[in-house]
Amino acid sequence: MAISHLLYVLFLAGVGIMVLMTAWLPMVLRKAPLSLPILCVGAGAALFALPPLRPFAVHPLQSPVAVERLSELVVIVSLMGAGLKIDRMIGLRSWALTWRLLGLAMPITMLIVAGLASVLMGWGIAAALLLAAVLAPTDPVLASDVQVDGPGEGSEDEARFALTSEAGLNDGFAFPFVHLAVILSAASFGSGDLLSWFGRDLLWKTFLGIAAGYAIGRGLGYLTFHLPMRANLSRTGDGFVALAATLLTYGAVETLGGFGFLAVFVSALALRNASRDHDYHDRLHGFAEEAERLLMMLLLVLFGGIAAFGGLLAPFDWSMLLFVVAVLVVARPVAGLLSLVGSKLPWREQLVISFFGIRGIGSIYYLAFALNHGSFADPYRLWAIVSGVVLASIVLHGVTVTPALLVLDRWQRRRSQSSSVSNGV
Repeated sequence: MAISHLLYVLFLAGVGIMVLMTAWLPMVLRKAPLSLPILCVGAGAALFALPPLRPFAVHPLQSPVAVERLSELVVIVSLMGAGLKIDRMIGLRSWALTWRLLGLAMPITMLIVAGLASVLMGWGIAAALLLAAVLAPTDPVLASDVQVDGPGEGSEDEARFALTSEAGLNDGFAFPFVHLAVILSAASFGSGDLLSWFGRDLLWKTFLGIAAGYAIGRGLGYLTFHLPMRANLSRTGDGFVALAATLLTYGAVETLGGFGFLAVFVSALALRNASRDHDYHDRLHGFAEEAERLLMMLLLVLFGGIAAFGGLLAPFDWSMLLFVVAVLVVARPVAGLLSLVGSKLPWREQLVISFFGIRGIGSIYYLAFALNHGSFADPYRLWAIVSGVVLASIVLHGVTVTPALLVLDRWQRRRSQSSSVSNGV
């Protein structure tokens, strides 16, 4: 058998195994102190240890556009799934924790991360801001274990809801600061560039992403649920409409010049609100979740192989290790706890929200985007730093999420029972 054909059939077998793992492993790992992302990264390292596959473990800088596009696709599919499973109507009070995390926790995290990048590794303002913008938002892809369940399943406790809604929005709100880092990386940066960024990127693109995403979501909601019964899309029962909505929203809003990440999540919320109790939401969310999981596994297997054999972590040193530890156990937890001061949320839930600021595929996308559009010194070190944070987050949060949430659920049940007894129920 020719080597090329052997590689091809091995690839097909590997895809088959991956699809089986996508369906089977989440059920098996539901109560285990081990996560699917950890297994995917480990599987990637093991697979690329095979001599025929070793040449395919190439550094992201050798295929920068492919890395950007693949990670981008995973994130937008994840954002659609996150929006479709939120039951709570958006509002100032009902989403109060979300606004705290977006308006306080993320900026504080960015300030801490930028300071750490400058002090520990001596990065200049452009690279320090880039790392802050890349590592501040929580990841919608790898955070599925700490998010709410499917639409209508009634599992929206405050901690899970806050982490789901935060992950859906803060990836989009971090994008203007990635753009600012790209602008600052240019040798010809001037005050006019800063004013242009403020008006175009921070204000206009953000507004356009939200407004256009809402309009598209409402339009799709009408086509799906409110056309005459023989014509509406819900009669098809096809879950892949969720993928169509994702791609349509992202492509249209990016073409208009808005932020597509924001648009996709807002569009999903608007679609979800078009007919809140319709069973078709289960199909839409189910397909989005399955597509997200498959794409996530593919990317993490590649990430594991590249981390092990592609030189991704080769520049890693002690200063980077200190930076990684500080980002995960100081920056996000401190920022999260500060943002929740005065929220009247029980301290255990505050700890869960503050600790599980998971970093992942979104960070990979933002870094790939910035390096493809800006001029930053030593991109290999930047990849090593961000990859180290993502890898450490996968391991740290992956082994702690199940026991932490089991303890939280047990405590919430006890509190509910105590409340019922005290009220004479």
